[in-house]
Amino acid sequence: MTVHVQTTHADGSTGAIRNESGRPVVLQVLPALETGGVERGTVDIAGAIVQAGGTALVASAGGAMVHALQRTGARHIELPLASKNPITLRRNASRLASVIETFGVDLVHARSRAPAWSALWAARRTGRPFVTTFHAPYALNLPLKRLYNSVMARGARVICISDFVRQHVQRIYGIDPARLRLVHRGVDLEVFDPARVSPERVIQLAQRWRLPDGVPVILLPGRLTRWKGQIDLLRAAAKLTDLDFLLVLVGDDQGRAAYREELEQLVGRLNLDSKAMIAGPCNDMAAAYMLSDVVVSASTDPEGFGRVVGEAQAMGRPVVASDHGGAPEQLLVNETGLVYPPGDLDALAEALREALALDETARSALAERAIARVRTHFSKDAMCNGTLAVYREVLNDLEMQRIGTRG
Repeated sequence: MTVHVQTTHADGSTGAIRNESGRPVVLQVLPALETGGVERGTVDIAGAIVQAGGTALVASAGGAMVHALQRTGARHIELPLASKNPITLRRNASRLASVIETFGVDLVHARSRAPAWSALWAARRTGRPFVTTFHAPYALNLPLKRLYNSVMARGARVICISDFVRQHVQRIYGIDPARLRLVHRGVDLEVFDPARVSPERVIQLAQRWRLPDGVPVILLPGRLTRWKGQIDLLRAAAKLTDLDFLLVLVGDDQGRAAYREELEQLVGRLNLDSKAMIAGPCNDMAAAYMLSDVVVSASTDPEGFGRVVGEAQAMGRPVVASDHGGAPEQLLVNETGLVYPPGDLDALAEALREALALDETARSALAERAIARVRTHFSKDAMCNGTLAVYREVLNDLEMQRIGTRG
C-alpha cells in the first residue's frame, strides 16, 4: 500500500522533509494532540530534537496542540491514530511505513498503545529502530489486555517516566533491565517559576474565582474524573470543622457532567458550601499555584508520575499526596510535602491540618527546598536531555551493528 504523505507546516508550506545536516529524523506517534501530559511531553521533545539540529515529526489525529507543536519547528502528519480498530491499526502501519520512507525517518518513538502497534509493525517493515515511553501501569483486568499493553514493552529501549513505572514494567512484562531507561517527566521551569508570575495575574485569577481575602486555599488540580480523588478530598476536608479554608477543585469535566453534579451534591451534603468550589478549567495554572496554601494530589489509582506534584513544588507550595505511584519519589517526605495512605481519609485530613499549620518561616524553608529539588531532578530540560540520550544510544547501537555486518 502506498500512501501519499503531505504535511502542512506552521509557515503554510507543504511537502517532504530532508535533513541536510545529517542529524537524525525522529518520528513520534500518539493518538491525538489534545491537552495532557503525554501530549505536552511530545511537544517538548519535538522542540528539543529541533534545537539539537534534528528533524522532528509527529503523527497523530490532530488536536488543540498542533499549533504549539508547529511553533517548535516540528512537523505534524495527520493520521487516524486514535482508532483502536484492528483494521485501522493495520492500515496505519502501512501509512506510517510510507511516512518513514518518504521522510527518511531514522527512529520511531511510540507514546501510546494503539498507535504503538501500528508504529511497531511499520518500524519492523522498514528496518527502523523502535522506542517507547511507558507512561502508566496500564490495567490488566480484561482478557487480552496484557497482550495489548505489551507493545509498550517492545522497544529497543523502553523509557519509563518514574521508577514506579520502571519496576512495574520489569515485574509485569519480564523485560530485560538493560532495555529500560528512567527519564522522569519534566516541569517547564519557564512557566512554573514564582518569579515569572506577576501580581496582576494572581489578582485577576483571585477575582475570577471570587476568593475571600485571608482564607487559606487548598488546591486540587486535575480533570474531573473519579480516580483523581476529588471525593476523598472533600470528605477529608469535611473533618476539619475547626479550620477556616477554601477548597478549590480545578479541572475540566471533559463531558463528565454527571460526575460534576455528584461532586456538587456532595459539597452540599458535607456542609461545605462556603468552604469548597468547583472552579472548572484554568488557563493559568502557575497563578493558581501562587494562590494556594496547600496543593493536593489525591489520586485513588497510582499515577505514573503525577505532574501536579512537580509543578506545585516548582512553585514553592507544600504538597499533600497519596503515597503510591510516581508521586512519592518526587517529594522529600516531611521536607517538601506530606504523603498519606491512599483512601485513608483521617490521614489525609491530618496531613492537610499539618500543612495548613506551617508558619511563614517553615513555609519559606519548604519553598526553597521544593524549588531546588525540582530544578535539580525534574526539569523539562532534564527530561529532554535524557530522551535525546536514549535516541543517540539506540542509533549508535544500530550503526555499530551495521559496521559489524559490513566487517
